[in-house]
Amino acid sequence: MPPASHPPLNPFLTKLEHYTRLSAEDRDGALRLWSERRQAFRARDDLVREGEDPRFVRLVVEGWACRYKYLEDGRRQVLGLLVPGDICDLNVFVLREMDHFIGAVTPLTVAQISREVFDEVTLAQPRLMQALWWESLVALAIQREWLVNLGQRSAYERITHLLCECYLRMRAAGLARGPSCEFPITQTMIADITGLSTVHVSRTFQTVRDEGLMEIRDRVLTIHDLEAAMSACLYNPGYLHLGREGRHLDANDDGEPGARPRPS
Repeated sequence: MPPASHPPLNPFLTKLEHYTRLSAEDRDGALRLWSERRQAFRARDDLVREGEDPRFVRLVVEGWACRYKYLEDGRRQVLGLLVPGDICDLNVFVLREMDHFIGAVTPLTVAQISREVFDEVTLAQPRLMQALWWESLVALAIQREWLVNLGQRSAYERITHLLCECYLRMRAAGLARGPSCEFPITQTMIADITGLSTVHVSRTFQTVRDEGLMEIRDRVLTIHDLEAAMSACLYNPGYLHLGREGRHLDANDDGEPGARPRPS
């Protein structure tokens, strides 16, 4: 039986193949995860609440989500952004209870993957599991960069760094159109990400707009000069690991490892 046809711009597959080239069987396994039972959420709904017993790995199909925590007095810190093709938590099956919230930023659709299906697919396709571990390691690397943002970067650098990161992540998932991508994040949420006041965020955005390097209009981010924007905030994209660093695991055209890697 010939392998199933695959959508040309499936963000999950597109992103995973930045880490290693998958075989047809690997892609079929990834699409099985992608096609698991869907659940829809409204904007500002919680997918997962702190203290809950996690029962599924959730894969973002459409929309944006965020990780966050509340302080006792109601202040919120956003800990991460999730875009289409992202796994919400690869390690939920080892947790007794969740230690943070995951909320929908926009109307959101996720695939809910049970432990049984996840184990069946990844045990049968170890290269796919390796690619998923790359995904998990990149999520940790993004957390480290956000920590550097809070500790060392100026307000201008925090915000422009975040915008460059979101654009590159969307581009890696095949979801950018030239210099533009969806960007539904409000200034209030950016304040919750960067540890700045909304007034400070607004003033910094005005500076960014005046420079002409990038702009946000109608929930679309456009970076007019990516190299200049990256230079302005000392942005090094290495932590996103998009250069197919797992190329030693690449499948060849017959689905077996060991072929000469194609150019990135």
